[in-house]
Amino acid sequence: MEYVYAAMLLHKAGHKVDEQHVKKVLEAAGAKVDDGRVKALVAALEGVNIDEAIKNAAVMAAPVAAVAAEHKPAAAKKDDKKEEKQAEEQSAAGLSALFG
Repeated sequence: MEYVYAAMLLHKAGHKVDEQHVKKVLEAAGAKVDDGRVKALVAALEGVNIDEAIKNAAVMAAPVAAVAAEHKPAAAKKDDKKEEKQAEEQSAAGLSALFG
């Protein structure tokens, strides 16, 4: 997952998502770098519009969160903020499936 996060961080910062940059981010974070995984990630992201992928993942997560909210007891509705955060985390986790 840290490989995907590195790619997203680079993209958000406006840097090119390539092997060299991904390795630098991972090393700076103290992660053990697997060259094969870095190459696979960069290859999987080639030609992918990352902004569009993030937007689609967020759109897909919204209906799931709405359905879950409809089916919980009234007492559980007090924790809506926590559930929204969990939905965001699940959405982010879903992005890893998009990027390898």
